[in-house]
Amino acid sequence: MSYQPSNPPECLDAALPEIDLVIEPRQRDLGDNFIVGRVLPSPRRRMVGPFLFFDEMGPVELSPAKHMDVRPHPHINLATVTYLFDGEIVHKDSLGSDQAITPGAINWMTAGRGIVHSERAHPRSELRMHGLQLWCGLPSASEEVAPAFDHYAAATLPSVEQGGATIRVLAGEAFGLRSPVKTLSRLFYVDVVAREATTIEVPDYPERAAYTVTGQVAADDTAYPRGQMLVFTRGKPVRLSLAAGTRLVMLGGEPLDGGRHMFWNFVSSRPERIEQAKQQWKAREFPLVPGDEQEFIPLPE
Repeated sequence: MSYQPSNPPECLDAALPEIDLVIEPRQRDLGDNFIVGRVLPSPRRRMVGPFLFFDEMGPVELSPAKHMDVRPHPHINLATVTYLFDGEIVHKDSLGSDQAITPGAINWMTAGRGIVHSERAHPRSELRMHGLQLWCGLPSASEEVAPAFDHYAAATLPSVEQGGATIRVLAGEAFGLRSPVKTLSRLFYVDVVAREATTIEVPDYPERAAYTVTGQVAADDTAYPRGQMLVFTRGKPVRLSLAAGTRLVMLGGEPLDGGRHMFWNFVSSRPERIEQAKQQWKAREFPLVPGDEQEFIPLPE
């Protein structure tokens, strides 16, 4: 499957609506009946800036009968971005990383030329789980960089108070703040929590979207409930009205330098690279995950 970045309009009409597209999540089973809401890629929009994958995990109450255990699996030519609102996930990878992620922190894993990782809920009998996982495509010149894993504690991510809302810059630059998260392209990823009704401007990037986690957002005189991604018209200033108690994330940036092909957990600008990775995984030529060597997810046939 090949994804192309969107093309900018030739000119901007002031009468154009702020919202270009609304995307509804589709349910996907990650295994063991752990259901996520998949927003990107969508048949209607494949990418927003460099982001080409967006899953909402939960909210769900986990138990021994309903757990989250994502067995070791590979990635190439992308970065995974994990951010939690509730719960705890233990990340292990083939670099030897062993990191628990808790609410407010960021796990940023650059797959580069190839990495294997597992993600398992903390081994407690009951746990509420709610969070987001995104994939960020890499520029063509950086697709085969050495794999890397970086964890950023919640306290290291900058925030600002604005009009009754707390704005945290998770990655990139926005609202006069720069996140310490190391990225390979120009992008932004922001978490907004409105304690009271307020308005907020969407950062000015070529491609932008917002996803409502809780509450309600209004634009173009239309209210949108939680669980919808609003993709904004390119070049159009956007101001959102947030109801009290609303939480949303905003994301986007510069589009990737050309289309991307995707199969399963593999993303690349070159289809032959994906075919190579498929054969390598089938032949068990990827490195193992220390401490999680016994299981793996087979290549889909």
